[in-house]
Amino acid sequence: MGTFWFCMIAGMLAAYVILDGYDIGTGIVHLFVARTDAERRLTIRSIGPLWDGNEVWLIAAGGTLVFAFPTLYATSFSGFYLPLMMVLWLLVLRGISIELRSHVAGPVWSPFWDGVFSFASILLAIFFGAALGNVVRGVPIDAQGRFFEPLWTDFRPGVTPGILDWYTVSVALTSLAALAMHGALWIVLKTENEVRERARRIVSRVWWIVLLFTAAITIVSLRLQPQIARQLGSHPWGYVFPAVAVLGLLGANRFHAARRELRAFGCSALYLAGMIASAAFGIYPNVLPAVTDPARALTVANAAAPEFGLRAGLVWWSAGMALAVAYTVFMHRRFAGKVAAGNEGEGY
Repeated sequence: MGTFWFCMIAGMLAAYVILDGYDIGTGIVHLFVARTDAERRLTIRSIGPLWDGNEVWLIAAGGTLVFAFPTLYATSFSGFYLPLMMVLWLLVLRGISIELRSHVAGPVWSPFWDGVFSFASILLAIFFGAALGNVVRGVPIDAQGRFFEPLWTDFRPGVTPGILDWYTVSVALTSLAALAMHGALWIVLKTENEVRERARRIVSRVWWIVLLFTAAITIVSLRLQPQIARQLGSHPWGYVFPAVAVLGLLGANRFHAARRELRAFGCSALYLAGMIASAAFGIYPNVLPAVTDPARALTVANAAAPEFGLRAGLVWWSAGMALAVAYTVFMHRRFAGKVAAGNEGEGY
């Protein structure tokens, strides 16, 4: 059951990265693809009915973590207290910037909310990437099963790392580039005319950055985290996950060049899912590796809730996930197709 819940949480996080990833990516490129107030309202309208529903997957993953791996929840939320509070404030800032733009408008306020939207989106991509880098690299868990990391130390991985070092920063920059590409592909899919063409140019340029950073962090991760090589050596079928990521990235470029917008966006989603799956497979059976002593790592065995709780939770979780999936599918089908700029006062 521990392995099952590990896979489910990884799947929910992948769903969040794909769905809220295009919202965050739209914010990252927002000021670059939209030049006028009407164009900026257009890009926000492309995510307007969907962004808050997409965040359900982050809440669902966090809630599942609480009952499936309570030890991991307690350890990680206390050790990552500072960055988690920063992420919370960034999520708040992004939400109010989207909502207040249409309610507190004007020649000063509208550009201000646009700036807040982009600023929060850029930092969210960076912090989520740094968080993934910390999980893959490992954290300094002590003999009591606790850890604390400052925001940075000497920017070098080791037994006393900070949240930010050269490795986690490189993963953060990869996340920023990948979500910028994902968001730009979403804008290409949802808009027309000048906004779409500017987004197309961003995709063509950022794709190469994503390719280079992906190759670099893959090589570095294999050297920095020996558990990844052990997993691939003992379970060669795990190579399917990085293969999915590579095919997704190559497919995004090919279909983008061919102007197959939906397929290009789908391949970008496939790339993100492949990267998350590769990271989860690489650290398994750990859920949080330890850099101090591998024996102190939290695993699917020592961090999981009792068996009864895991089985009982499956009933309620299944019902909740069915509703979440149905809602996500309905909303994306309901608001499929291109968006048009609304009139002043209509919102967004």
